[in-house]
Amino acid sequence: MTFIKKQDISAEARKARGAAALAKAEATRGYLLPYHRMLCAHDPDLMEAYDAYYRELTLIERSFTYFEREVVWLVLLASAREAYGDIHMPRAEESGLTRAQIHDCMAIAGAVEAFPVMAFSTSWSRWVDTAEIEARYAKIVDAARGDLPEPIAEIALIVGHAARKSRDGMRFHLKRAFAQGASAAKIAEGVSYVILPCGGPVLVDACNVWDELAREGVCPPPWHVD
Repeated sequence: MTFIKKQDISAEARKARGAAALAKAEATRGYLLPYHRMLCAHDPDLMEAYDAYYRELTLIERSFTYFEREVVWLVLLASAREAYGDIHMPRAEESGLTRAQIHDCMAIAGAVEAFPVMAFSTSWSRWVDTAEIEARYAKIVDAARGDLPEPIAEIALIVGHAARKSRDGMRFHLKRAFAQGASAAKIAEGVSYVILPCGGPVLVDACNVWDELAREGVCPPPWHVD
């Protein structure tokens, strides 16, 4: 059944439940956004369900450390051009990122942007060698990540490329991340974040890219349990 009827509640009950959901959302996050107020006013059930989902997705500990989680979020939000991403800056500081490391995250997001240009240049194959371009891109990545640990930087790059729908960039960094010992659980956690700033279809594409690489025998699939 694809259209499920909801039990009606009175306007007074909806208002009370909406106020409670709004208070809970603010307590959970430490801030409120306009759509939180809208959902609480018109559909508190949906807000409660979304709040639980948000909490599971991005607040409760999964595979990442707090530090790792915020590295990935900063790279993702910059890659996605998410103006409201500044809510993660205080979390990044709380998790232990220094100002220098926050700048490293921004530089990593910048490296994501370099890949499509460099990959395009290999169409001029008479003059531009793919292996050389990949080696030079890898140098950009190494310079960008500063003193961030290489494994989490690689996962952040996977996620940044997913946000930009950069299939070849995802493939490049999936290979490197698994070669460095990254777990499928950590990569899956990072990729799952894409759904918030970029939407479900982008997450579907990202999982498909990962699955295609797995089918080639290069890495475990997205549903692999370590």
